[in-house]
Parts: sequence; C-alpha cells; structure tokens
Amino acid sequence: MFQETFSKIGEAFIETLPSFIEIILVFIIGWYISKWIGQGIARFLEKTKINQIIKRVGWQESLAKMDISFNIPRTLGEFFRWCIFLLFLMAIAEIAQLPGVSQFLVQVISFLPNIFIALLIFLLALLAVDFSQKIVIGSLEKEKITYSKILGQGIRSSIWMLAALAILYQLKIAPALILSGFVAFLATLTLVIGLAFGLGGKDMAKKILEDIKNKFS
Repeated sequence: MFQETFSKIGEAFIETLPSFIEIILVFIIGWYISKWIGQGIARFLEKTKINQIIKRVGWQESLAKMDISFNIPRTLGEFFRWCIFLLFLMAIAEIAQLPGVSQFLVQVISFLPNIFIALLIFLLALLAVDFSQKIVIGSLEKEKITYSKILGQGIRSSIWMLAALAILYQLKIAPALILSGFVAFLATLTLVIGLAFGLGGKDMAKKILEDIKNKFS
C-alpha cells in the first residue's frame, strides 16, 4: 500500500517536474530582463534632465517638506519593469494552469496603458509649467505688469488643474463627474482669457508670442 502511494507521488512529481522547471526559468529570465529594461529606461530619462524641470517648478521642495523622495526617471523605469514582469507572470500562470490568476493579470495589464497615459499627462504638465515660467511669466515680469506673480500663479494653477482632471478621467475615477468639471473649467478659462484680451491684453499677448518665437528661432 505504501509502495503504491509513494509510486503515485513519484509519478506525479516526474510529470510536474518539467512544468516546475519551466516556471522557475521563466520567472528568473523575466525578473532579470524586466530589471535590465527598467534600469535602461531610467538611465535614458536621467539624460533628459527631467528632474531639473521638477526642481524648477517647485515640486522637489514641496515633496521634500513631506519627506517624500520622487525621482521621475526611476519611477518610470520601475513602472516599465513591472509592466514587463507582469507579462512573464501571466506566462507562468498559463504554464501552471491557473486560469483565474491569468485572467486577473490580463485585467491588470489592460489597465496599465491608462496609468502610462496619466504619467505622460503629468510630464506634459511639468513641461507646460516650466515653459510658462520661462516664457509667459518672464514676459509679464519683464514688462512690469501689475500682479504678475498672481497672474503667474494663476497660469500654473490652471495647468495643474487641467492636468489633474485629465489624469483622473484617464484613470476612470468618476469619469462622468470629471468630464463635466473639465468642460466647466475649460469654459471658464476660455471666458477669462477672452475678457483679458478684450480689456487690453493684445499687446501683452503679442509680446509673449514674440518671446516664444525668439526662444525657438
């Protein structure tokens, strides 16, 4: 009886051994490939000096006060690393014949593009704020416009507000409510800009456009 039991255990072990070895190999290969790709992306982004932009727009100081260390190249590198590793985990779930785990990973992976687009929106907002500080706000201060700092803060706040609404919508967090808020905010912003131009802001706008042209010429 014991011999028959051990024999069945041995047969089951031999049958599952190739799959077990395959799972271990896929896990190890996936771990190192995803790690190398993530590190490569982080090193590439470090060369873009995006952390300097974060410092210029004041994010580093705000986060430092909360004891939060935020490094965009490293964050994006880790994001892509885990995206790739999840694909290997999905392959492991298929090998191990775990359909429930595989379906869950498919749902997670299908949501990752939304997170990536949200990160892109955040980066574009950073670039827009940095651009507004160097060109628009610089022109306002150069022309000694009254309340230029308040106007500059209004521009930065508007950019971040639009970015926040777009990110929340992309992440499917109360999309109907966010879309309504986005449209209302955009309409208000358009009205304010239209009134500003109507009340004598044309010359200032012309000056800003000239500064932008000189910047890129």
